[in-house]
Amino acid sequence: MNAPVKSVDAVSVTVLPPVARFNLRIAPADLDAASKAFGLKLPGKIGQGARKEGRAAYCVGPDEWLLHAAETDQAALVAVFDTVRAKTPHSLTVISDREVTIAITGPAAMELLSLACPLDLSGMAVGGVKRTVFDYAQVVLIRDADDAFRLEVWRSFFPHVSGLLDVGVKELSIGL
Repeated sequence: MNAPVKSVDAVSVTVLPPVARFNLRIAPADLDAASKAFGLKLPGKIGQGARKEGRAAYCVGPDEWLLHAAETDQAALVAVFDTVRAKTPHSLTVISDREVTIAITGPAAMELLSLACPLDLSGMAVGGVKRTVFDYAQVVLIRDADDAFRLEVWRSFFPHVSGLLDVGVKELSIGL
């Protein structure tokens, strides 16, 4: 799955390599403990993200974070959060195999995404995150740069989302 889905001069769609991916549910008052365990200060506002040394944290709800780390760090992070649980109640769920990450980059990235995403992407800050839909598939959308996004999509919806992106790239190539 690590090959481009489709690419033209103005946009490239690529499936990214796997990462250790977690869903963390914790009281906002306990963010310091979670930040220390993860090795990165977790953002406190919905829609914000933070990255440092191969780790990323995205606030996707009032008490919910999406965490990314190197695939090789998964077991160690589970162990660290297990020790934190003794003093700080939380839920850390490994969701690494549940989702696939699709990178969409290039000057037409926003245009391609807007074919099936209802958000006004121009208002999304670089480094930000939104839970939304792509057609009918629930996704998490991360904005890495003005012209670079990532879609986190459940494996079961990947063929549908990938197919829509493929059609969109073809349509954009005709119009360019």
